[in-house]
Amino acid sequence: MALPRSLTGLTLPRSAHETPRANAEPSPSSPTTRPRVVRSPSYCLPDPPDVLMHARDLINRFGWNAMSSQILNPGIDLWFSADRPGVIGYVSAAGYRVVAGAPICAPDSLPELVIGFHEDAARCGMKVCYFGAQTRLVRILERVGPAAAVLVGAQPVWNPATWIARIAAKPSARAQLARARNKGVVVSAWPPRQAAMSSDLARCLSEWLDNRDLPRMGFLVEPETLACLYDRRVFVAERDGQIVGFLVASPVPLRQGWLIEQIVRGVRAPNGTAELLLDAAMRDLAESGATYATLGLSPLSRRSGIPPPSEPAWVAWLLGAVRHLGARYYNFDGLDAFKAKFRPERWEPIYVIMNESHISLRALYAIGRAFSGTSPLGFLLRAIRRHFASTR
Repeated sequence: MALPRSLTGLTLPRSAHETPRANAEPSPSSPTTRPRVVRSPSYCLPDPPDVLMHARDLINRFGWNAMSSQILNPGIDLWFSADRPGVIGYVSAAGYRVVAGAPICAPDSLPELVIGFHEDAARCGMKVCYFGAQTRLVRILERVGPAAAVLVGAQPVWNPATWIARIAAKPSARAQLARARNKGVVVSAWPPRQAAMSSDLARCLSEWLDNRDLPRMGFLVEPETLACLYDRRVFVAERDGQIVGFLVASPVPLRQGWLIEQIVRGVRAPNGTAELLLDAAMRDLAESGATYATLGLSPLSRRSGIPPPSEPAWVAWLLGAVRHLGARYYNFDGLDAFKAKFRPERWEPIYVIMNESHISLRALYAIGRAFSGTSPLGFLLRAIRRHFASTR
């Protein structure tokens, strides 16, 4: 699917009240030989703009990184190469383009796409960092120019076909599944359109967000995915006819796999609901022939067994401080343990990579701003206020 000439240089609005009509005709701007940058609208139904369909087509052809489908989420800008089929999703923050995962293109086009993106960013006075990159991109960036990497965690990986045997060998996981079933929880797959239009799912999501310690975030942890489901799969947990939770899985086409992007629990969800949702999703993915599934990044986890790249002492100190001070608001160890209890086959290392010769504090600041939508310090103050308000 070719990107229409009239979409060259188009920027779509972020805010919901400025949602463009699906068939609105954008006006042409820069020449078609220039790279194309567009922005995901914050609401995507009933019909996505042509540019999102083009990005979706590229994801279905070339999506290898587990985060590939997440570039369609609200608020992420899309950069299209003028020379080769490929797209990069990113957020601009603090003088950086913070890339979601990795470029999406044919493997042999990766070096050229990276160089073109870096050159375009430099023309705009921006630097580049990649959040959620994996080992193959680290190697490519080391070949095309200066690159500095930070190991920021690991993601667990399963072959869904082996899921049943792994759960059977884990008594604590079986107990949680039985607990939810004994409470009358049942899980079913919903068509994307039904899920997108469900006010009950929206209510369940609101309950989940209201009961979290951290303020709402965006970028790769954007919670509002129900309006932009596209090729995602949705599994819904119900008890006595009431929705108590749901799971969203995003495709990773080139690996015949799926990212478990969200597991949401409502206030009436019994213990074991999250485990039952995950079990149902894995069994369904296995039946459909998937060979790869991941629960996504476990921040600051060292379970990959890969030694971190050589990095200044201050980086190790900073990451340690984030883990220690942030534990009050984000349960790093609890999340890591939740993912580990399902006995993943392996853990893949996840990196931040900068197109610089050294690790930059400003780049780490930009990543924090990309996720929080504000300065990291401002976000921390909001988290503290939220925490004390919830304990009154």
